[in-house]
Amino acid sequence: MKRILVTGAAGFLGSHLCDRFIKDGYHVIGMDNLITGRLKNIEHLFGLEHFEFYHHDVSKFIHVPGNLDYILHFASPASPIDYLKIPIQTLKVGSLGVHNCLGLAKAKGARVLIASTSEVYGDPTVHPQTEEYWGNVNPVGPRGVYDEAKRFQEAITMAYHNFHGVETRIIRIFNTYGPRMRLNDGRVLPAFIGQALRGEDLTIFGDGSQTRSFCYVDDLVEGIVRLLHSDYVYPVNIGNPSEITISEFAEEIIKLTGTNQKVVYRELPTDDPKQRRPDITKAQTLLNWEPKIDRAEGLKRTYAFFKTLSKEELMETDHYNFDKYIIK
Repeated sequence: MKRILVTGAAGFLGSHLCDRFIKDGYHVIGMDNLITGRLKNIEHLFGLEHFEFYHHDVSKFIHVPGNLDYILHFASPASPIDYLKIPIQTLKVGSLGVHNCLGLAKAKGARVLIASTSEVYGDPTVHPQTEEYWGNVNPVGPRGVYDEAKRFQEAITMAYHNFHGVETRIIRIFNTYGPRMRLNDGRVLPAFIGQALRGEDLTIFGDGSQTRSFCYVDDLVEGIVRLLHSDYVYPVNIGNPSEITISEFAEEIIKLTGTNQKVVYRELPTDDPKQRRPDITKAQTLLNWEPKIDRAEGLKRTYAFFKTLSKEELMETDHYNFDKYIIK
């Protein structure tokens, strides 16, 4: 039986990856320090023979007994609210954390897949974004702690591949959504749905003309699996190229939820990308992958999940234990 380590296992994407690899017959080792992850995302796996969980911060030395075939490094704050509140931890998990994962892969002879992001492109001057585009990133702006951490991840991953011969894969993830997202983490889709469910006006930052492209989580997970088992070592975009303006998206959410909220506008945050759409030619040609679930169906599934949340969960904003985790 193949053994796989998933860091960030209690997060949105990490928990779905644990589900997929359990389903595919792997022994899954989940690891998370729970600073943004939530145990409820994986509690359904705890009784299974072939799932184990380590409560551990990957920024510290990682020890996993026994053999490992694969490592998926998905530990990282991933939303603006997260990385603006915990910038040092964001930088550490993208530097020390990835270094530890790559060292573990080298020691175990494991293949490692690193989760990068479309944010490496910054506020792009090329549209849609291809993997050959180097990006337009402000390293000292508020988003730099996330963007540059991910850019460093890619650089050290390629260094371990080229210098140490470690089998590495790099995925650049574009906006992804689905069940288990944290409702109030600052990302546009859960923010809109949360506001609609609470009867609040929908808040658009900027004039609403900026664009995003949303990929349903099941499609993303399939792309990750295919990339992991491919022979391609350079970054690959995985996302849905169906592009929509934020204003249009707000109208879709209002229609989906059957609410009559107004849309209110606020100032656009510093360095917020104006356009975001992946060129997925590489994924199509190298992995025979493209998204299958359209936005209407994906939103329907996601909204059904959010409607199951309690009133307390709808109002929750964060759950950081600052005394335990924050080093100022």
